[in-house]
Amino acid sequence: MSLRFAERMDTLGTETAFEVLAKARGLEAKGRDIVHLEIGEPDFPTPANIVEAAERAIRDGFTHYTPSGGLMPARQAVADWIRRWYEVEVKPQQVVLVPGSKNIILFTSLALVERGVEVILPDPGYPIYESLVRLAGGTPVPVPLRERNQFRLDIEELKSKITPRTRLIIINTPQNPTGGVLSVRDLEQIGQLAIEHDLYVLSDEVYGQITYDGHHASLLTVPGMLERTIYSDGLSKAYSMCGWRLGFAVAPLQIAQKMETLMINTSSCAAAFTQMAAIEALSSPQSDRAVEAMVAEFKRRRDVIVDLLNAMPGVRCHRPLGSFYVFPNITGTGLDERRLADRLLYEAGVAALPGTSFGEGGKGFMRFSYANSIPQIEEGMRRLKGVLEGAAARA
Repeated sequence: MSLRFAERMDTLGTETAFEVLAKARGLEAKGRDIVHLEIGEPDFPTPANIVEAAERAIRDGFTHYTPSGGLMPARQAVADWIRRWYEVEVKPQQVVLVPGSKNIILFTSLALVERGVEVILPDPGYPIYESLVRLAGGTPVPVPLRERNQFRLDIEELKSKITPRTRLIIINTPQNPTGGVLSVRDLEQIGQLAIEHDLYVLSDEVYGQITYDGHHASLLTVPGMLERTIYSDGLSKAYSMCGWRLGFAVAPLQIAQKMETLMINTSSCAAAFTQMAAIEALSSPQSDRAVEAMVAEFKRRRDVIVDLLNAMPGVRCHRPLGSFYVFPNITGTGLDERRLADRLLYEAGVAALPGTSFGEGGKGFMRFSYANSIPQIEEGMRRLKGVLEGAAARA
């Protein structure tokens, strides 16, 4: 009997970070020492007050189904946090809690995208954007993020990509994989284009609390964009809760209602006790202090890895303003990014990602996550330097 998969399965891509992590774990199982600079997961523990809130919620019986959009106190906590963080008023009914923010990308695509629709997205960019747009039947239209522009969108180039078939723009700030951050002026111009061309914008701001020079600017604050923005965020990055699987969307009411319908048809709801933990995460000064301490440490790590990379012949590295990734240009080494990633893993025991895992715009770049300790970062850079010196000697 031959197994025939639906054609849509051929449209799905992957997330290379998890593939490389699996290879690295396989090598570790054979006794290899691996420096992990591939996965975008903070190495900090979840703050104790959040863990305690979850434990308390389980004991108090929050172990059952919830409304598909989430428990109203948790949705209100998100709305209150948005008001405090961005000085923007949203209703709790506009908030949808989901088991991981990838669902927001999926639900936005299923709700707004269909065959014949074009979606503009960043290149290099998070690969799940393109994958899920294709799954929904749409056509991804990449817009380059260039090193010379600090990996920010060029507004004129973005404008040139808009056609009568465009329905959605996806932006990500701070950005994965580059660490680029859009300015307030960038966001205002994106908003102007969205209003002028009657478009929606999916604004992925999951790294919004991890910035190093000033407060994060959100598209939600741009006049006229509350009605056009699907804001995507979650607890994974800022609160070191990747395994808890809780994301949240803030969207125009009609889109939020469609997301609730999609939740009913997929996951039913996010886990009740994680929603209760989210209330603690988003409303406690103790959580705020934990985030501040983590970001301060990330900034120290950023400076260490950027300085080490820029000291290597043939490598130059932009100092990112947000997230916990660096995206060095390796074209001066003469090495192909995929071949270098393989050599780093199998010869030197360093897990990292080639830039082309994030689109053709990543050609000639590597992505290193500095969500690891400074000693591990220094060891990883020492091994990278050895690979580069060995390649130069053989050339």
